[in-house]
Amino acid sequence: MTGGAMDPLPAAAVTAAAEAEADEEADAPAADLPMPQASEGRDPEPGRMQVPQGNPLLLAHTLQELLARDSVQVELIPEKKGLFLKHVEYEVSSQRFKSCVYRRYNDFVVFHELLLQKFPYRMVPALPPKRMLGADREFIEGRRRALKRFVNLVARHPPFSEDVVLKLFLSFSGPDVQSRLKEAAQCTGDEFLTCKLAPRAKDFLPADVQTQFALSRELIRNVYNSFHKLRDRAERMASRAIDNAADLLTFGKELSALGSDTTPLPSWAALHSSTWGSLKQALKGLSVEFAVLADKAAQQGRQEESDVVEKLNLFLDLLQSYKDLCERHEKGVLHRHQRALRKYSLMKRQMSAAAHGHEPESVEQLESRIVEENAIQTMELRNHFSLYCLHQEMQLVHAYLPLTSHILGAFVNSQIQGHKEMSKVWNDLKPKLHCLFVGPSSTLTPPRSPRDGLSPH
Repeated sequence: MTGGAMDPLPAAAVTAAAEAEADEEADAPAADLPMPQASEGRDPEPGRMQVPQGNPLLLAHTLQELLARDSVQVELIPEKKGLFLKHVEYEVSSQRFKSCVYRRYNDFVVFHELLLQKFPYRMVPALPPKRMLGADREFIEGRRRALKRFVNLVARHPPFSEDVVLKLFLSFSGPDVQSRLKEAAQCTGDEFLTCKLAPRAKDFLPADVQTQFALSRELIRNVYNSFHKLRDRAERMASRAIDNAADLLTFGKELSALGSDTTPLPSWAALHSSTWGSLKQALKGLSVEFAVLADKAAQQGRQEESDVVEKLNLFLDLLQSYKDLCERHEKGVLHRHQRALRKYSLMKRQMSAAAHGHEPESVEQLESRIVEENAIQTMELRNHFSLYCLHQEMQLVHAYLPLTSHILGAFVNSQIQGHKEMSKVWNDLKPKLHCLFVGPSSTLTPPRSPRDGLSPH
């Protein structure tokens, strides 16, 4: 994925350029793509993947290990009125840091931007959209759930979980958290500069890395599409359970209203006044059972939203972040690398033409050539490190795959428990229906089976 062949560069020139760019790194923008300083004295954060035993490209994280890193809760707190508009605050509590802090949506935005700056070659989940006006309760609740998924994916990501920016976001309770986050992020460069393996990332990549990248991208696209359909169906089933609860509650209220009707009977119906009175009394009592049925159906719907739909959304957020990372790789470092190669090739042709014309190279031309060569070398290293990170991120996606069995287990258990509880209420309700069926001589004769329908026999 280098985009073309490149002449080997003198080792001394590369080393000198690396040292010079490392000195200027603190002031250089991210787009300048500085070289990593391999001989840097400071110790990187312990969570960074440095040089472990064996092949550092291979990770051995299990789903249980990732989930055990932290569990973060994000809850809404009562709305506060600003000078002009209301704003929403969230209570963010971390099990790992034993902390509870308050954050606004804009704090999440700054945190997200800093993660992208520090870890441009890792899966950074997207944030839910910001809605300026007309944010109803449904939108606010949906955004709260999305923020919870975002911060849990970040808190469980191996490189992110040991970064100082994450710790500040989850535990700093002082004023102006955004400034503190930015200050902490300015102390070091991106992961390419702090990872000792960055200059040697190419050595750990498989020979067919480009083929593997294409296959991984296609696999994730297909898995994402399937899980998206599963999520939509699970969402509809949970919604139907909640709608069913509302219908059962309304059904019971209508029965109660019918049983509470005080309209006097006309004279020609006086013969059946006792029958109607008994029916009304029975109908009025049935509303309690239907209210219980409605509550059970609503519980099942909420449980499926929490244990099934939300877990599917979590996995979809992870898959989407990998797709976004692939796009950043192609449109970012790879695109800049290929563009620099074309520019360098053009410059070499111009210099070659000048040499054939016996025109000596000026000092400016030589300096320009050295700078261009070093920039290309840096971008090539970044390209390899980007592929190195993509390979590891794909392994993290696979580590989350067993979440599928958790989701299916939660769905099956919810269905079993829901039907079991509702079946018990229906069975308790059945004996109370006997007084609704009046046979000859005013005896109560309910149907023997559903097949009997309304037959008096």
